[in-house]
Parts: sequence; structure tokens; C-alpha cells
Amino acid sequence: MSRFEEQMSHAVRGRHPLIYLQTTEEDRVVDGLRPLVAKHFPGGAITTWSCMRGLEPAVEGVDTRDPVVALQYMLARPRRGFCVMKDLSAFLDNPRVVRGLREIYFASSRAYQSAFVLISPDAAPPASLQKEMLSVELDAPSSEEILARMLEVEKQYPGAKIPPEVRPHAVIALRGMALQEVDHVMHRVLGGGAAAGSMMKEIYAEKAALAKKAGFLEMVPLEFDTSVVGGLENVKAWAAQRKDLFSLEAIKSGLPVPKGVLVMGVSGCGKSLVIKAIAGLWQVPMFRLDMSLIFSGMYGSPEAAFHRALQTIETLAPAVLWIDEMEASLSTAKEAATPQSMIFAAFLTWMQEKPPLVFVAATANRIELLPAEIVRKGRFDQVFFCDLPNEEERAQIFEIHLKRNAADPNAFNLKSLVISTEGWSGAEIEQAVVAARIEARQAGRPMETGDIWRQTNSMVPLSRTMAEQVKAIREWAFKRATRATNKVFGKNAAPTDG
Repeated sequence: MSRFEEQMSHAVRGRHPLIYLQTTEEDRVVDGLRPLVAKHFPGGAITTWSCMRGLEPAVEGVDTRDPVVALQYMLARPRRGFCVMKDLSAFLDNPRVVRGLREIYFASSRAYQSAFVLISPDAAPPASLQKEMLSVELDAPSSEEILARMLEVEKQYPGAKIPPEVRPHAVIALRGMALQEVDHVMHRVLGGGAAAGSMMKEIYAEKAALAKKAGFLEMVPLEFDTSVVGGLENVKAWAAQRKDLFSLEAIKSGLPVPKGVLVMGVSGCGKSLVIKAIAGLWQVPMFRLDMSLIFSGMYGSPEAAFHRALQTIETLAPAVLWIDEMEASLSTAKEAATPQSMIFAAFLTWMQEKPPLVFVAATANRIELLPAEIVRKGRFDQVFFCDLPNEEERAQIFEIHLKRNAADPNAFNLKSLVISTEGWSGAEIEQAVVAARIEARQAGRPMETGDIWRQTNSMVPLSRTMAEQVKAIREWAFKRATRATNKVFGKNAAPTDG
């Protein structure tokens, strides 16, 4: 029995006459109620109502499209079973409709023959009827339901097949979508004769569209994995060990599923890059939560917008939720009665209770600004510190960016470039290579070591322009976070007294 069926059974056993469901999946609700009719209302049936069709089965000689007429008829001639009212919430500004529902509520205390199920996309029952209505949740379709629907659509396209090896990945990617949305995606994919690779792209594109509807969530393309990240070996090893644990199979086996990771450190040292690489390695859709939009007021109060964002990411699971520069939005002490403090408290609670297949990936430049409650073990699986790259890492970073800029690393004096960029971040090295390529192109020749030297001589790294801030970040993290790499950078590896 599904969770929805369990909730409905509890509601009927409790003799609740008015039940409220926030969903757009009307057919799925009706299908879920069918097996419950014989169990709870022997000899009964399912009646449906909408303002376009009225009551079905229809009433001869009576136009029941008017909600007041329909409620009057059901009061006078109750039908045993479930009565599913579609979008009745749109008429609850009519006092006669509200009164009609109350009459049904009080009549059921004398003879409980039917349960009225109000389906609406609105988030909550109206305030005028909250005491009389019981809210029930319809979970996102299960993997079994999604696979069954996929195979159902597949039968309509004899010449197109979903490869068996693709099915598990497609099911995971489709989780969080309504069954109607699964239909649309599979019809588009199979009807267009998409290959296995483009099939997954179509599914991810649909997930991106769902996130875009929320407004404050943006899907981040999975363009690379940890193999293109220079250095940060500890983070890459950590992610590789947990790749197979972020799955339904791991949950069913009782294995520990990764909950989240917090990556802090010096600006430009690869925090956001490694977060994207983890999602790419795991092949899990990644969504960036724009906290500036949450606080903008464009989507209602910040607290309500944040709540909707968390609800949305739950429906999109499995997913990686990326919160960039967390200290900018969650650094207020919770004793202060502000929207930030209330969002902070809600986030802590959600982190403890969120679905297992939502992985929270957060970055922070100044982690000392974050409250201690969010940094402690248990909120995140691990807190990593990304320091300035050491010599070996700088060599890897140069190789990566030279290849990206159509250059052969073997044609460059990497040793001298590594020495000349001591104290540089990965982002600064990237910009030096890009600027050198532009300069060489203007000169009409291939990029050379000298082009990069000129850039490194003219640029001042952040470790010098903001030396005090960088030193403070490194001192804070020295004994509080796990280093992202085993080999630390240069002479400033450990904090100094002073």
C-alpha cells in the first residue's frame, strides 16, 4: 500500500468527510482511490465533479456544473464512496459553496457514507475551512510507477525502444516529475527517435524547465567531472568513494547515503568547480539556489519563498542542491528575529529531515561568519578547506587550461611558470593563460611561455592584495576543516603566531 493510500485509509477510518489534496495529478488520485472503495465503502463508487462536466456519473435533468447545485444534490442524495471535486477551491469565495461544504461536514457526523476529496494546485485549504478539512499529501510517483508509465508509452512506438541499460538512469532522472510530465517527455523522446544519449538530455532539459518555473532555482549543466579538476585530491577521493552510495539501491540496502558537503576557502581556489565536478561524477542533476532572489521579495516573503524552494528541490530528487557563498545569506545569529534567522532555523530542520536523495553542496569564502550549528558534524558529511594550490597542483592547473586553450603543455616551460605563480589561485592562473592566448592571437602566432610570463608579471594575486584576509581564513581553517589536498601550499602552510 502506498503512502497516499495509507493516509486516505486513516482519514476514512477517522470519518473525515472533507479531505484536501494539493496536486495537479487528478487521474492519479482517482486511480489511487479505486482500490480503497471496496475496502471502506462496500457497494460504493467514485463520483467526480468539475465545473465543466458537473457530477459524473451524471444526474439526469439536473445541471450540476454549478458547484452549489452539485453540493445541494449530494446533500439530498448522498452517494456512497468517494466524491472527487476538481478545482472547487476556485469557488470558495462564494459563501454558499463554503456553507455547502460545512453542511456536508456536519451531516457526516450522523451518517458517514462518503468522503469528499478536494483536489487543487493551491498550497493549502482556505482559512475559512481549515478546521473542517484534513490535508493529505500525494507523494511524487515512485520508481515503479515511472517505469510502468515509460514502458506503457514505449508500446505506442514499436520502432523505438528504451535500451535496458538506460532504463534505471532514466527512472532516476524522471523522479520528481508528475506522471503526465513523464508522458510528455517519453512521447517527445520516443516519437522523435532519440538515441540513448540524447534521451537523457531530453529528460534533464525537462527537469531544467521544472526548476525554472520556481524562479529561484537554476539547473547547472553537468559539463565535466573530477578528472578535469587540478589538485584537491582529498575531495575527489571522497566523492569517488561515495559515487555508488547516492542511489536508491544504497537506500534499500541500508547503506549510509551522502547528505552534503561544505567547501570553504580562499576565493578562486576551486570551491564551485569541485562542487560541479562532484555532480558530474555522480551524474546527478544539479540546481543552484539563488538566495538573492529568495530575499528580493519577488516571490513573496523570504521565508515562504525559501520553503517553496526546498519543496521544489524535494520533488526534483535525486538532485544536488548548490548554495553558493552560504555565509552571505545564513550568517545572522539566530537570536535575531529577522527573515535570515528564521530561514536559518528552517534550513537546519530541513537538513535533518530532508529526503535522502537530495545532496546539499554549499560553498563559503568566510566560514567563520557561519553559525556553529551549521558547521558541526551531522549537518554536512564533511567540511573541506581549499587552500592556495601548491606547486604540483599549479602544474596540473596549467596543463588543464593550456589544453582548454588549444595549446600543448609539453611545449611550455611549466616549471618556470609554476615558480612564477607562487601564491596564485587556480582562477588567477586560468585568467593568465586566457589573456596570454588573446595576446598571442593578436600577434598572429601560437601562444608561448613568454606570453604567460608577461601576464604573471603584470598581475597581482589576491594573496598579496588581500593578504590579511587570506591569512585569517587559513588560520581559522587550520584545525577546523579537512584539507582538500594532502600537500599544503608553500611557506604559509600553517598559521603563524602574531
